[in-house]
Amino acid sequence: MFKRVNKIAIELPNPEYGDANAAAAVQELLGGKFGEMSTLNNYMYQSFNFRQKGKLKPFYDLVASITAEEFGHVELVSTTINLLSKGTTFTAEPDLTPLQNAKDMRNTYSFIATAQTSLAGDSMGNPWRGDNVFSSGNLVLDLLHNFFLEIGARTHKMRVYEMTDHPTAREMIGYLLVRGGVHVLAYAKALEIATGVDLTKMLPIPSLDNRAFDHARKYEEQGVGNVLFTWSDGDYKDIRAIWKGTNPSNGQPLVVQEGMPEGGTVPDLDDLPEEFAPGIGKDDYDRIVKRLMENM
Repeated sequence: MFKRVNKIAIELPNPEYGDANAAAAVQELLGGKFGEMSTLNNYMYQSFNFRQKGKLKPFYDLVASITAEEFGHVELVSTTINLLSKGTTFTAEPDLTPLQNAKDMRNTYSFIATAQTSLAGDSMGNPWRGDNVFSSGNLVLDLLHNFFLEIGARTHKMRVYEMTDHPTAREMIGYLLVRGGVHVLAYAKALEIATGVDLTKMLPIPSLDNRAFDHARKYEEQGVGNVLFTWSDGDYKDIRAIWKGTNPSNGQPLVVQEGMPEGGTVPDLDDLPEEFAPGIGKDDYDRIVKRLMENM
């Protein structure tokens, strides 16, 4: 089962104005082949389908705990897209064409299909596909796939970081570069235990230290790249059999922390009358409150 907490992974800058074209690029980090929807669903189905959980429990615990973190990453990237969509249109009567700017935006579809929020798709408007999930049942093969998937995700984050200087996008990407690095290393260490092959000698891939990015450096300095969370109040503790030793990028001890990070505030998105969202006016709100109070 999963337990939900009404927070996002980190505190995101809430900008006065967004950048809809930056939001379109960030969509790749959500619904692209190497996006957070792919990492989530790959690890989730691998954990559901895992054979011999008892005998191979540290490996199961690793995949299962990272699954829970990836739920939070999907939420974090989606929230970033929502904030990047801010201030793109204006409120006015329909005949004044309040959505006129949408014609010139990279992802016009998001203005039509949503109220300027995230989509379950990539930067080209293609929907995320279930066949992005790889769950072979072979432990070493699945771990190797996950290692490659995290490296692909890291590469795409680095490229999108270089596409936009919007502070909200860069804050999110900086954090996920560090957390993604944790997952790359975790799968590399799991593969070393399973096969004897030291993949850490290839890291990082691409060969650029996270500290080269201003918005990732502070998270590295805080030690965020050394911690693997259980994302549980009592389960998945056997990741300690894998997540141990020192971080090859900084020489600091690797730490397993029970539970989850403190997290940040979930932004409350303003209404968008030009998108008919949420479609609840003051009179409607008053009637809803009255009906709610009657049922208490």
